[in-house]
Amino acid sequence: MSECELIHKCPFFNDKIAGEPDKIEAMKDKYCRKNNLNCARYMIVTALGKESVPVDLTPDEKTKAYGIISES
Repeated sequence: MSECELIHKCPFFNDKIAGEPDKIEAMKDKYCRKNNLNCARYMIVTALGKESVPVDLTPDEKTKAYGIISES
């Protein structure tokens, strides 16, 4: 899979979410540059729209994403 189409507008990818730099870079590689289908943020955007994504949600918080999607 290729780079996520939302990469240039994503707060996570564009360093708007705090965290450990090494961990953040590893997540960017895994979720933003390789397979966005496993990204919690992408899941919510495609299911509910970008306005439903919590500002501080990281790509690895799929359980939280499932909860947000199921509650809507």
